Amino acid sequence: MTLRVASYNMRKAIGLDRLRKPDRVLAVLNELDADIIALQEADRRLGERASAIPRAMIEAESPYRAVPIENRPNSIGWHGNAILVRKDHEIIHGEPLFLPMLEPRGAVLADLVVRGESVRVVGMHLDLSGLYRARQAKMLVDHLGERTTQLPSILMGDLNDWMVNSKALKEFQRHHQCAACGPSFPTRRPLGTLDRIFVSDHFKVEESGVHTSLTAKRASDHLPVWANIARST
Repeated sequence: MTLRVASYNMRKAIGLDRLRKPDRVLAVLNELDADIIALQEADRRLGERASAIPRAMIEAESPYRAVPIENRPNSIGWHGNAILVRKDHEIIHGEPLFLPMLEPRGAVLADLVVRGESVRVVGMHLDLSGLYRARQAKMLVDHLGERTTQLPSILMGDLNDWMVNSKALKEFQRHHQCAACGPSFPTRRPLGTLDRIFVSDHFKVEESGVHTSLTAKRASDHLPVWANIARST
């Protein structure tokens, strides 16, 4: 099995021109052509926390659908975290993951069947505080290890972490390898490798990078990251 996965902090669909353009973000998602996409800042923070891209638009104008996570009728995620999958992939389960936090951040989990094989995906947006990031990373890794059913796993998201040898990165790399995607923030001049993709030892990373289309350079203050992964033999 070979998969293309991606992670994108879409900044509530607000671009560098300060305009909210859901169709522009959707164009970036279609350009990625991934099997699974983890989104951060996918929902508006205030009010009913509706999806920044209407669910109907996603389903009508892209090959994706959102994994059901939250009970809010117009939201597609939890604390802005959402997981999109291609419509021909089977969604077995989705749930929010509650993290220790100073800010309204969190993570989401989805169990999927992709081309006949089961896979577990976590999408996350970690805290600005290094102390809380390390706690959140440990909690996520421990949670995966404690699940009754163990599956090949992919963790993706905005770690808010600039450091190469941070405690949070070390926690994730206890049982997962990190794809070498590269700097993705800020969009105008990417210097920080904030957006990360980790895969369990069931996978090998064949190729990875940052998506740098003209549309992506305008659609958010983060660029998407992606990885092509295959099952290890």
